[in-house]
Amino acid sequence: MKFIKSIILSSLALIIFISCTPNSAQIVIQPVKTDTVIRKIKDTISIVAVGDMMLGSAFPSKTNLPPDDAVDSYKAVDSLLKGDIVFGNLEGCFLNSGNSNKCNGINPNNCYAFRMPERYAGIYKKAGFNVLSIANNHVGDFDSKGRKNTARILDSLKIHYAGQVNKPYEIFEKDSVKYAFCAFAPNENTVSIKNIDSAKALVAKLKTMADIVIVSFHGGGEGARFEHVTRKTEIFYNENRGNVYAFAHAVIDAGADVVLGHGPHVTRAVEIYKNKFIAYSLGNFCTYGMFSLKGNNGIAPLLQLKINSKGDFLFADVVSVQQNKINRLTIDDNHRAFKRIKELTDIDFAGHQLKFENNRITLKD
Repeated sequence: MKFIKSIILSSLALIIFISCTPNSAQIVIQPVKTDTVIRKIKDTISIVAVGDMMLGSAFPSKTNLPPDDAVDSYKAVDSLLKGDIVFGNLEGCFLNSGNSNKCNGINPNNCYAFRMPERYAGIYKKAGFNVLSIANNHVGDFDSKGRKNTARILDSLKIHYAGQVNKPYEIFEKDSVKYAFCAFAPNENTVSIKNIDSAKALVAKLKTMADIVIVSFHGGGEGARFEHVTRKTEIFYNENRGNVYAFAHAVIDAGADVVLGHGPHVTRAVEIYKNKFIAYSLGNFCTYGMFSLKGNNGIAPLLQLKINSKGDFLFADVVSVQQNKINRLTIDDNHRAFKRIKELTDIDFAGHQLKFENNRITLKD
């Protein structure tokens, strides 16, 4: 009975309340406030980045393959190729047979066309590479057959890649961080480094879809005469190889967090722009066969870059490596690549805010 009385009294109170309110008044149910869910990603992201890689070409003959069939290519550095992202530039295609139209009318022994055996792809995977650029002048050495087969194999190995017109970017997630990767070059069938407005539009789009945007470019002249960042359009063998300085700044303006350059076959300067890291060329990292390894062509950095959750630069450790025809890829105890990066950065970006000390690059206090 007490329970029924309670209900009746409550109902009468409600009726009295409604009858006492103005005619226009309504009972308003206030929405319940809920806490906004903020997606948090890891505080420090590790990116390992290297330059050009081509482990040996079976064209024009199998004598151009290394004696160990490339299985020990990364033996000297395999413990260092570890990070959230492990990046390099794939100079050549994976294809077991075929001739290159690039070499028509040219002695094949003097033609730079790279066709790696398909089994070599597993060596990259085993070494730890999970992101590769295929925007360069050698992935297309064996035309669409080589490009398509390379894409098929990388897909099968779950290695992320981008840079051809039919695959300008890739978005993927690792450890709750969403990455977007895109790659550019001045070559046929690649996403053009020369169309900066188009590159900016792509990067801006990717920034709305990912936490961290990584941009790779293959650009600039080649060889020891092209170590410097000129801030101008670079011409090599009458070919426009892009203005890498203008390109790098433009894609960062559009939302890129890291810019990784390759193509000149030598190490170049690095730069911090709007708190974002740019490597203008990572040199020849692991290249067998017809590549020139004389002088500064034979040294390169293995970059161990750290950025925060906003994509801002924290620091970078530089492991200097060296190559020659006999010993192939080894650690350089003289740290020449690190020293050369410092020298070139001091010259090309005088007044920069970077400190080079003990093989580490940090921001000046």
